[in-house]
Amino acid sequence: MEYQEMIIQLTELINNKQLISATISQPRANSDEVKRVKIKPIELKGIYHIQFEYQYERILKHENLQLELASEKLNHLLKQYRQVQAEFQEEKVHIQLSKKFKVLWKSDLVQSQKVVNLSHNRKKNYLLDEETAYPFLIRLGVQTPDGKVKKQKHDKFRQINRFVEFIDDALDYLPKDRPVRILDFGSGKSYLTFALYHYLHIEKGLDIRVTGLDLKKEVIEECQQIAIDLKYEHLEFLVGDINDYNEETSVDMVVTLHACDVATDMALARAVKWGAKVILSVPCCQHELNTQLNSPTLDLMLQHGLVKERFAALATDSIRAELLKLVGYEAQLLEFIDMEHTPKNILIRAYFTGKKTTSEEQVKYRAFVDFLQVKPFLENELKDYL
Repeated sequence: MEYQEMIIQLTELINNKQLISATISQPRANSDEVKRVKIKPIELKGIYHIQFEYQYERILKHENLQLELASEKLNHLLKQYRQVQAEFQEEKVHIQLSKKFKVLWKSDLVQSQKVVNLSHNRKKNYLLDEETAYPFLIRLGVQTPDGKVKKQKHDKFRQINRFVEFIDDALDYLPKDRPVRILDFGSGKSYLTFALYHYLHIEKGLDIRVTGLDLKKEVIEECQQIAIDLKYEHLEFLVGDINDYNEETSVDMVVTLHACDVATDMALARAVKWGAKVILSVPCCQHELNTQLNSPTLDLMLQHGLVKERFAALATDSIRAELLKLVGYEAQLLEFIDMEHTPKNILIRAYFTGKKTTSEEQVKYRAFVDFLQVKPFLENELKDYL
């Protein structure tokens, strides 16, 4: 399908007031601050509008347009993004746009025609809906048996949904023609591991094999029993350490949440060596550079222990992201929601692209570490790939 034909079809469906909801995602430019746009019809003062909800890293912005302006806005947006998921009264549509704007259009008829809800409210649109009962969330104590999010678990629900957004953004980088191998190092109580399995396997229909690894035997046994109870046949939990896990030669996605200090670097290095297409890592307790920093120019700042600790943590994550870029990944540092309300809320997201590094990027990296007079653990781990 050609781009213009796609625009005509979408516009016709929207102008005929068939739209239930839609999500435009996967910005073409990494620098684009709007990560996704949610679209739905609403009624304002008795007039039919299309609401565009722009989702930034920290905030939401809304724009309500009448039909004649909405079509023009849609055309403008689709030139900036690569994916559309849309639900209409009689069909669901998935659209993928290539770099050269070639269109892959997939459509599935719905079993029963849905009714458009034009009520105007500002309830947060989550990928996991607040009004839907999810067996894994009920089993983990986030929802009540009738599917209501427990009052004391709203922050956890938000965190899970934020993580699912990262998983959704990574879909294009995962294989579709074979089972997807996923490892979660330091899975802990495994809220996010279960969410990952549910979203990719149950909602997206991917054939996946997921292993959660943690050192706490009691926690692992409990998680394994929950997986059995939920009949999550391709999700397993094992007692083990990042250093000792040598069961794989190739992995598609590596997740590591709050692995302390250089354990994060070990997991990142393993991911690179396995050729992981997707890496999601939330570091913790970055002590390594704190003991190495030796830059007299920064003494004014580093004389304060608290400031030094935070600077070292930020420098560590910046170096990690840059090293991943130097070995062929597209890497970004993004804000995550940490449940302990600590500064440890940065997520490293990396997609393997195979892009070759430039001499300028190598010089830039070397100048930074030389300025700090540090020798990063991860650099040594990846020396054969740099």
